[in-house]
Amino acid sequence: MTADSTSEEATGSSRRVIVADDDVLLREGLAGLLERSGYDVIGRVGRGDDLVNRARVDRPDLVVTDIRMPPTLTLEGLDAASTIRAELPGTAVMVLSAHVEVEHAMELLADGQGIGYLLKSRVTAVEEFLDAVDRVSSGGTVIDPALVHELVMANRRDDPLSELSSREKEVLGLMAEGRSNAGIGRQLWVTEGTVEKHVRSILAKLDLTETGDDHRRVLAVIKYLEAR
Repeated sequence: MTADSTSEEATGSSRRVIVADDDVLLREGLAGLLERSGYDVIGRVGRGDDLVNRARVDRPDLVVTDIRMPPTLTLEGLDAASTIRAELPGTAVMVLSAHVEVEHAMELLADGQGIGYLLKSRVTAVEEFLDAVDRVSSGGTVIDPALVHELVMANRRDDPLSELSSREKEVLGLMAEGRSNAGIGRQLWVTEGTVEKHVRSILAKLDLTETGDDHRRVLAVIKYLEAR
């Protein structure tokens, strides 16, 4: 299904929308695409303050905005979206961004339902973009796959146990229960020497160097418990 063939019944259902982007071509392109998909585009603006003022007057069902707009080209779109949601909580918001900005995206998505965050590159996939807009305008939440990937990778980087093998995690878990190497060996049906090798590997992967004040096994258990 192309943008030209999308009927009013298919997505927009005449929901009232304001489109905000300082790039005139993109703004007009988005507006035209949404109109052909059944949305009632009641405003086109190029600044964050204009978006807020227009929303206060016209009370749209949906706002589609760039995250960065004049005058500073920093976070005017995001700030405008936050203001609109605070004053008009029933307004759905779709924020478009040229790049994945995890912190700003999470700030937006924490605001609840009827929220979307997409990269501008998704707009060219017309059917997917319109489906995302429709879901947001219906009260759903849409998160760009690139953002999901960044969050997953960040979690992996932040997980101190991510480098451990399954067996090493088993050994560390038994260490957390206070078992000795011999006790761990009996539990896992392996020799005490094998357990010692696992423990050395665990301590190395957790970057726990020998010090005069701290016991590395205790520090390893602390990391294990913090990651639970």
